[in-house]
Amino acid sequence: MKKKYQNGFFIFGLVVLVIMLTQLDFAEVWNGVTRAGYWFLAVVALWFFLYFFNTAAWWVIIKANNPPSLGEGSGVGFLWLYKITISGFALNYATPGGLMGGEPYRIMALSPKIGTERATASVLLYVMTHIFSHFWFWLLACVLYVCTQHMNVFMSTLIACVAAFCLLAIWFFLKGYKKGIAASGIKLLRHIPFIKKWARRFFDEHAAQLAEIDHQIAALHNQNPRTFVTAVGLELACRIVSALEIFFILLVILPSANYLQCILILAFTSLFANMLFFIPLQLGGREGGFLMSVNGLGMTASAGIFVALLVRLRELIWTAIGLALIKFDKKK
Repeated sequence: MKKKYQNGFFIFGLVVLVIMLTQLDFAEVWNGVTRAGYWFLAVVALWFFLYFFNTAAWWVIIKANNPPSLGEGSGVGFLWLYKITISGFALNYATPGGLMGGEPYRIMALSPKIGTERATASVLLYVMTHIFSHFWFWLLACVLYVCTQHMNVFMSTLIACVAAFCLLAIWFFLKGYKKGIAASGIKLLRHIPFIKKWARRFFDEHAAQLAEIDHQIAALHNQNPRTFVTAVGLELACRIVSALEIFFILLVILPSANYLQCILILAFTSLFANMLFFIPLQLGGREGGFLMSVNGLGMTASAGIFVALLVRLRELIWTAIGLALIKFDKKK
């Protein structure tokens, strides 16, 4: 990646991170950290391992789309990709709309190694897999809630609606995997005001490249089903294991905390927060999700505030780490 682009991503993310830090009540943060003690260190360290799940999912996609016979992809080392993964998520956290920050960075970092079309296809495939695993996670959480929690009319209706939404989204993604999504996505943009002229021009100029990207997307699902299942499984496992973060925090104030409840809290909170994807760092959405989810499981509001505070602080720490890693990109 050119140095000017690297510096641009770094400076943009740093400015947003500083703005986010100014929104914190540092006295409240310090009280929360001292109260959590070593459990907060465990929460921060947990994500060192969780990012390996994300990296592994992206890595198997890259290897499947860049077989040795092509002579490409051999330069994509796992540890290098791990660094890019952390930086990509850091930019997503700090960017309104999420994908406007981290995904262009991933493509630009990967393009010199495997080419622009293959880098774009690999990143799109990973994003689709990442989002696809969320819908499976929310669907499994619906089943878990039905099996473990008391149901009333309101919750039965809500769970049914969420499950139906997840099933519809899973069907849509499976269709996108089979036929590709790049060209159809640009075609859809051609009908949206303000950007339709740009989309038409972009489609006309890059039709061949978009067709190649869609071919590679379809190939993963149609020709490499084992790779597809592995990537989705790794991402889904990451969602489930990441509930340990909430479990560790709740152990500070609720020694009888239940891990299954933590999975439900994470599922509802992530669903609510992703509905507000356009907010940088999902400020307010994540906190509101924690408050509603813990209340729905019979916990106190203070427990939700405590969890939300430490999770927010952990996100800021790893966002800072990811931004710092952007500057540690050795140039050959």
